Amino acid sequence: MATIFTRIIEGELPCYKIAEDEHHFAFLDINPMSKGHTLVVPKEETDYVFDLKDERLQSLMTFAKKIAHGIDRALGTVRTGVIVEGLEVPHAHVHLIPIYAGKKSFNFSNRPKFSKEEMEAIAASIRDSLQ
Repeated sequence: MATIFTRIIEGELPCYKIAEDEHHFAFLDINPMSKGHTLVVPKEETDYVFDLKDERLQSLMTFAKKIAHGIDRALGTVRTGVIVEGLEVPHAHVHLIPIYAGKKSFNFSNRPKFSKEEMEAIAASIRDSLQ
């Protein structure tokens, strides 16, 4: 059975898409730790990130780097943090978490809420910054 991320990649489930290429897909996390929290996943369905072939792991991080710089440009962050923990969905993924001035730590329990319109605007802003 396909993971929720595979179903998102294949268009079966909606998302706030940021970017994709032949091997990777990036979209906003619907339960963000901060404004612009983005997930970057390989299109290949692999549970554990370190089970990816070396070239795919390398390209995943290179793709994530491009997205992180786009987040920084679009949202005026101090920087974008990265977490690779991979426990909630059995599909390798990278969390890109924007860090803003005055909030230089992650808060795992007090997550902000954004409307559908706000999520669409955030995704569009990041997409536009990738041009």
